[in-house]
Amino acid sequence: MFKPTPNPPGSDPASPYESLDSKKFHEAAERALDHYLNPAAHIMASTNEPEPMFLANPKYDTESLLANASESLGSATTMLSNFAALLENSHRKTLLGITQVVMLGELAVNQALDKVELKE
Repeated sequence: MFKPTPNPPGSDPASPYESLDSKKFHEAAERALDHYLNPAAHIMASTNEPEPMFLANPKYDTESLLANASESLGSATTMLSNFAALLENSHRKTLLGITQVVMLGELAVNQALDKVELKE
C-alpha cells in the first residue's frame, strides 16, 4: 500500500533572542544546564565566599580539630542509639547499622588523635 508522506512541518523562523522574555528564558535554561551538567564551571565562576560558619578555623591545631570531631561523633553515636531504641525492629536494625559506622569513624578519629604530636 502506498502511503504519501506529508511535507515536513514548517519551522518557526523566530529567533529565541527576538524578545526580551525569550532571551531571559534562554539564559535561565543555560544556567540550569550548566548547574547540573557542568557543576565545576559553576563553582569556579562563583565569586561568593564560603559561609564561614561551616568552615573549620585554619588557626586551630590538628589535635583540637580531632578532639572536636571525636566529641561530635560520640554525641552522634549516643543520639542514634537512643533513637534506635524507640523504633521497631527493621528500622532499628538500619539505625544501629548507621550507629556502628559512626562509631567506626569515632574510633578512627581517636586513633589519629593518639598519634598527633604536640607542638610546643
